[in-house]
Amino acid sequence: MESDQRKSAFLRTVSRETETPIRVISKRIESAEPEGANIVSARALADLSTLIGHQMRHGAENSIGIYLKGENWRKEVEEAQKIWQFEYESFPSQTRTGAAVLKIKGASLV
Repeated sequence: MESDQRKSAFLRTVSRETETPIRVISKRIESAEPEGANIVSARALADLSTLIGHQMRHGAENSIGIYLKGENWRKEVEEAQKIWQFEYESFPSQTRTGAAVLKIKGASLV
C-alpha cells in the first residue's frame, strides 16, 4: 500500500520490469480494507508498535513483518513488547550503522 501516486507508479514499474508479481494498492494503510497478506513490510512509516498493529490488521494469520528501523530499534522493540507479544529477529542494516531490519512473527496482544 502506498498513498503517494508517484511512488505507486514507481512500484508498478519495478514490478513489471523485474517480472515480480505484486499488487500495489494506492491507499493509506489506515483506511484500506484488510488484505490477508503473508508479508507486511514498511520503511519510515511508524514506530514498531503501530507497524505491528498494521500487520495484525492486514496480515494473514501467520504473517511475517519486515521492518527497516533506525538506531533506536531496540527501544522500539521494548516499547512494543508492552503492548504486543511477538517473536523477532534482527539483522544489521547494510546501509546505516546501528540500524536494523526486523523480522516479526507470531504477534498478538499482551
